[in-house]
Amino acid sequence: MYPNLYYVFKDWFGVEWKALNILNTFGLMVALGFVSAAIVLSSELKRKEKQGLLLPREEAITVGQPASFLDLFVNFVTGFVFGYKLFGLMLDKPVEVSPQAYIFSREGNLLAGIIVGAILIGLKWWEKNKQKLKEPEQRRVRIWPHDRVGDIIILGLIFGILGAKLFDAMENLDELISDPIGTLFSGGGLTFYGGLILAAIAICWYAYRKGIKLVHLVDAAAPALMIAYAVGRIGCQVAGDGDWGIYNSAYTSDAYGKVTEAKPGEFEQQLEKYSTYHLERRILDSGNVYTYIPAARTFPSLKEVPHVAVKGPSFLPKWMIAYSYPMNVNKDGKKIPGCTDEHCRVLPQPVFPTAFYETIICTLLFLMLWAYRKRIRVPGIMFGIYLIMNGIERFFIEKIRVNYLYNVMGMRLSQAEIIAFFLVLAGILLIVFSKIKYTKTSD
Repeated sequence: MYPNLYYVFKDWFGVEWKALNILNTFGLMVALGFVSAAIVLSSELKRKEKQGLLLPREEAITVGQPASFLDLFVNFVTGFVFGYKLFGLMLDKPVEVSPQAYIFSREGNLLAGIIVGAILIGLKWWEKNKQKLKEPEQRRVRIWPHDRVGDIIILGLIFGILGAKLFDAMENLDELISDPIGTLFSGGGLTFYGGLILAAIAICWYAYRKGIKLVHLVDAAAPALMIAYAVGRIGCQVAGDGDWGIYNSAYTSDAYGKVTEAKPGEFEQQLEKYSTYHLERRILDSGNVYTYIPAARTFPSLKEVPHVAVKGPSFLPKWMIAYSYPMNVNKDGKKIPGCTDEHCRVLPQPVFPTAFYETIICTLLFLMLWAYRKRIRVPGIMFGIYLIMNGIERFFIEKIRVNYLYNVMGMRLSQAEIIAFFLVLAGILLIVFSKIKYTKTSD
């Protein structure tokens, strides 16, 4: 596993650059996911603009004004947060705290935050002063929808993180009630569908205010969302952030995480050996406390620990079928013998690498959407297909993942399965509605 870029460079190039500890691989892949989404979305919006489906909007702007108090305040806040967290990571972060957890905590470097904030204030004042006119002028400019991609991505990032944290908190109400601040500002616990829903609401509101036709915007966003999810899941797999599946009982692993085929009864023996890991929330291992284990991964008895025995073909690497995530970023599992590193944990048994499966599946789904996007003439159909694809993919991947389950009409379903069902239903309804509405319009 590569919790951050320090481990990547150490493994690949044999160098130990401690400064790279601040660059979390999960965060890096999420950022690349947003970049991928921005490129695809911009391309699709430009294509629809050429077709006359999306039009520019004229807006009045004032040029030649000096920096306002709001300009300076926004720059200070931005610089303060950036300096407070970045220099806090480099100078003040305790060794036992992960960079991701530190970023979401309330800790930071106050002096660095003030200095960076002051620098950004100075730069904004200098920029505005350089452009200042004796008499400020009002000009009208045409802004195309693709010019707003930067704003859309930023909204998606901010409200995506907020939604992901809120939905995860709702799924773990006992932790939220016992420690609301700690739960909301922890480094872990991000629910994809929560981020998707809240980000979608914010972006649709923004598009409505800017006069962008929502049906064409969401159609353009469909392939962008799919590739962003595929790229983001690479980060989950590489860092080992906990988005793995249930145990694959056809395999077992040693104390260092090396996976081999299990002999008859060996899986059950391993369960018994590490029974406290599966049955309690915090457990002791040679005087060291295990990392926090979510309620979804602890069980009343060993018989209820979910697992499926699936042997992969011999030509595939074993990690594609069963993986124990050594040195995962969550610090989840048993301690690796002789390891003195910050990340010294490995799962007691190999699991299905579901994040890897989702990367492959969603990349293929993106290619399908990209290949057929020009053949779809009716607005709304593309986004309807995306909703159906996304819902079906997530619903079935949940069958080999471990999550908190709810009782729904006699069925035991996870939060993601429930949302996935409604996404499929919404996709079908959107396709039917679009065909009726836009076919009649064209007639």
